[in-house]
Amino acid sequence: MKRKINAIWSGDGLDGTGILTAQSGAFNNMPYSFKTRFKNDDGQLGTNPEELLAASLAGCFNMKLSFVLNEANFNPEELSTEALLSFEDGEVTSIELKLNAKVPGITDEKFNELAKEAKENCPISGVLNCQINLNSHLV
Repeated sequence: MKRKINAIWSGDGLDGTGILTAQSGAFNNMPYSFKTRFKNDDGQLGTNPEELLAASLAGCFNMKLSFVLNEANFNPEELSTEALLSFEDGEVTSIELKLNAKVPGITDEKFNELAKEAKENCPISGVLNCQINLNSHLV
């Protein structure tokens, strides 16, 4: 499988602007800039690479966990993961995953074991060079 993203940047680093377009059409001409990356805490002006990275990890982790749970004969009703990425001094230092899950018939101990396995083995976590922490809860 191969996936393509097209990124176009115009102008200098501080005042320039860019757009991102996904092959899938999930986003088309999504704006990003220095301002959307560092000066727009509410995220209303566009995205940034760190936000997309956090989304990639959360989505990949949920999918991997679903497969791991299925292999252990559990069927999740819902996996809801919030990813909080920390970006300090020009470096992604950590991503905190907060998972709330509805999984009938599983114990906390087994759930935490399988969630840890999924975190350690999802494809996106394997390419990240930062600390990934997981806080998981059954609801």
